Amino acid sequence: MNQAIATKRRTGPFETLLDYEERSLAHVAGRPEMIEAPGHWRGVGFRLGQRRLVASFDEVVEILPLPAVTPVPGAQPWMLGVANVRGNLVPVVDLKLFLEGERTIVHEGQRVLVVRQAGGNVAVIIDELFGQRTFNDSHRAGAEGLDDGRYAYFVSQAYRLAEHTWGVFSMTLLTRTPEFRQATT
Repeated sequence: MNQAIATKRRTGPFETLLDYEERSLAHVAGRPEMIEAPGHWRGVGFRLGQRRLVASFDEVVEILPLPAVTPVPGAQPWMLGVANVRGNLVPVVDLKLFLEGERTIVHEGQRVLVVRQAGGNVAVIIDELFGQRTFNDSHRAGAEGLDDGRYAYFVSQAYRLAEHTWGVFSMTLLTRTPEFRQATT
């Protein structure tokens, strides 16, 4: 009888959870987005104007609803101002206005991509968010039409998936561009 009680104690809820934890830790393979798969590339898909673009996960810190923006006097028109993001002041840029000269129409549910840059993050407004996109080498395509005008410096490759071509947009190059870094008039 004592052995039955001891067995029952070892299989209680807490012990069961400990067993689950031990077994799951023994088989950790890593988060799917952290696993390197040869020939695969993942990024955050978004739209600017008529272009479907994708930025590397390494370049996008987070995706947020458009925060309240305080204008900065003397800033370029594409520099909308600064926003308080969890106690940090983050510049907010209208990316379409910077690249195309056309202001983004702000709507409810508007999203910004928070991007790494030297000296702190910057938030860029996009027209539409598509979320994670995964491509493989067989999806590679020419970037024609996605790499014209001011986009030429930031889009060097593309992927074709179903009926859409996605240009790989380099946020790193964007944040290193002297014009982007000089947001005052």
